[in-house]
Amino acid sequence: MKILVCVSKAPDTTSKIAFKDGNTKFEDNGVQWIINPYDEWYSLVRAIELKEKEPATIIHLVTVGTADAEPIIRKALALGGDEAIRVNTDNSDSYYTAAQIAEVAKQGAYDLVFTGKETIDYNGSSVGAMVAELMDIPYISLATKFDVAGTVATVSREIEGGEEVAEVPLPLVVSCQKGVAEQRIPNMRGIMAARTKPLKVVEPATVETLTSVSSYELPPAKAGVKLVAADNVAELVRLLHEEAKAF
Repeated sequence: MKILVCVSKAPDTTSKIAFKDGNTKFEDNGVQWIINPYDEWYSLVRAIELKEKEPATIIHLVTVGTADAEPIIRKALALGGDEAIRVNTDNSDSYYTAAQIAEVAKQGAYDLVFTGKETIDYNGSSVGAMVAELMDIPYISLATKFDVAGTVATVSREIEGGEEVAEVPLPLVVSCQKGVAEQRIPNMRGIMAARTKPLKVVEPATVETLTSVSSYELPPAKAGVKLVAADNVAELVRLLHEEAKAF
């Protein structure tokens, strides 16, 4: 089996977020970049688990980004990918990103394409579905369990009031979330091996970008906290009636 795992870089959640150029671009100076957790903890680790069960399985990683994404994909290789592909272009538009991944997937004739549930910066959760549509193959989102036997995958996901289990023939695109695998960290052997694993850089396919950013803005600052003495019930009641906002 041949698996393609989509990997993207995302700012660490402790990073201070700011914008530049009239609030039209993300300010990346001083930002600590990490592998998008849904890509790393779930989709990549599940692919590694499948390879552990069937050693003939091949795991390729793909990222859409410029050269500054290479440390991220090297870390992913350290976890257990066999080789990586970087599409040499920015990735701010979901459709454009999906089209680049779909092109790589078509050329590589993969049996399975894994994506994370979403990225933690844009939270769009749209790339996986677009990749499947562009490849004209089935797509299942938000998988909490994934197994494969021969050419048929069994995928579970949570639905309102229960769990849905589907059997789907390969090839297939699946987005993964918590439950499908357990987080791992690279070991020293993996880190050393990642330095020499192939990382192929390809130029992007000619694809129209469908969206552009008008502006970014930060959420409003949190209001201060008012403390009320424990014995001042009247003031507490007044504040609840006059100033407290319903959530």
